[in-house]
Amino acid sequence: MNVESIIFDLDGTLWDSSENVAASWTQTVAAAGIPSLRNMKITAADMQGVMGLTMDAIAAKFFPSLSPTEQIRLIEKCSDEENFYLSSHGGKLYDNAEDTLRALSAGHRLFIVSNCQCGYIETFLEYTGFEHFFTDYLCWGDTGLTKGETIKELMNRRNIISAAYVGDTQGDCKAAEDAGIPFVHSAYGFGTIKNGNVRAAAQTFSELAEIFK
Repeated sequence: MNVESIIFDLDGTLWDSSENVAASWTQTVAAAGIPSLRNMKITAADMQGVMGLTMDAIAAKFFPSLSPTEQIRLIEKCSDEENFYLSSHGGKLYDNAEDTLRALSAGHRLFIVSNCQCGYIETFLEYTGFEHFFTDYLCWGDTGLTKGETIKELMNRRNIISAAYVGDTQGDCKAAEDAGIPFVHSAYGFGTIKNGNVRAAAQTFSELAEIFK
C-alpha cells in the first residue's frame, strides 16, 4: 500500500495489555470500597470486550450501579493506577514487533491514535522503548473527540496527506472511514470486522511490513 504515513491503534494492534489492565482495575475497584462493586473482578476478556471504546463509555458499561459522576470519578482513578501499574508490568507485544516497526519506520512516518486516557500511550512507549519509531500520537484523553475526529486532528497538525489507519475493531474501521483514509485490519487483535471497507488484513504483526512495502 502506497501511503506516506501509518497511524496505529494501540490495544489489539501494537500490544495486548488486557491481562495486566484487568488486574490493576480489579485492585483499584476493590480499594474504592463501593458496596455495589465489592466483589467485582475484571478479567482480561472483559477488557478485550471494551477495547476501542472511550473511557466514559467503558465506565458506563462496567459500573452501571453508579451515577455518571461516580462512574467518571472511578474510571479516572482506574486509569491513573493503570498507567502506574503498566509502567512496571507492561503488556504483551506481538511477535516481531520491534523488527516490523523498524522496517515500517524506514519508509513511513508512524503515529498512534487511541481512545485511551492521557498518559497511556506514553506508558506504552516508555515501557517498550519504541519512542524513536513514532513521530507523534494523540488520544481521546487529549481531544475528547471521536476516534475519527482525533485522527483528522492529528493529520492536520502534522500535515499528513497520505495515510492508512491500522486497527482491530469495527470502531477502528469506522474511524478510518470517518477520517477519509484506508483501513488495514489487524486481524490478530481482539475484534472482527462485519462491515466496512477493509483495504487489507494482517494475520500477524509482521505481515504489516509486506502490506506497506
